[in-house]
Amino acid sequence: MKLYFTPGTCSLAPHIVLRELGLDAELRRVRLGADAVVLADGRDYRTLNPLGYVPLLELDDGSLLSEGVAILLYLADLVPQAGLAPPAGTRERVELHRWLTFISAELHKSFSPWLFHPKYGEQAAEVARTRIAQRFALVERHLRDRDFLLGERFGIADAYLFTIADWARATRISLEPYPHLAAYLERVRGRDSVASALRLEKAAAAEQR
Repeated sequence: MKLYFTPGTCSLAPHIVLRELGLDAELRRVRLGADAVVLADGRDYRTLNPLGYVPLLELDDGSLLSEGVAILLYLADLVPQAGLAPPAGTRERVELHRWLTFISAELHKSFSPWLFHPKYGEQAAEVARTRIAQRFALVERHLRDRDFLLGERFGIADAYLFTIADWARATRISLEPYPHLAAYLERVRGRDSVASALRLEKAAAAEQR
């Protein structure tokens, strides 16, 4: 498999899951922008993903899987015994889908593009920060009595939430009103899989400068 990723983006979530599962996957770094490029070979990334964003997973048979949530579910189901996603058909699986949908629609799309592209202006950024604060408050209440989103076990929804919620540090959103969320982020950050993925992506970002 190959994971096409860009440091500092949502592609960190499947990167974390790959390391959590111990799956062998080649990492292919992408420089995003109007002329998105796979840095390893200079290939136009849009020939792989016409929409030009990451993540993208290339399977061993050459087929391509886009969209972060779909990739996370696919990876978890490759190694079901790892327990990163509840079995299909269970109430817990429905709860997983609920959280993945919430993170994608209510958090991810509130941060991006509004807080990462100055062209949208400060007014749009402030609206986004207000919206994110309301969503963080919901997550804060949920995490009062549990270590992870689905209980006491880390899963793919946690890899995704960590990736998105940790953008607060770069976007002037204080976590002071959300002590349970802040503790959760540090708890997830301490996992070997997360620390390893973050180290690699930090090094990749430094090489790109």
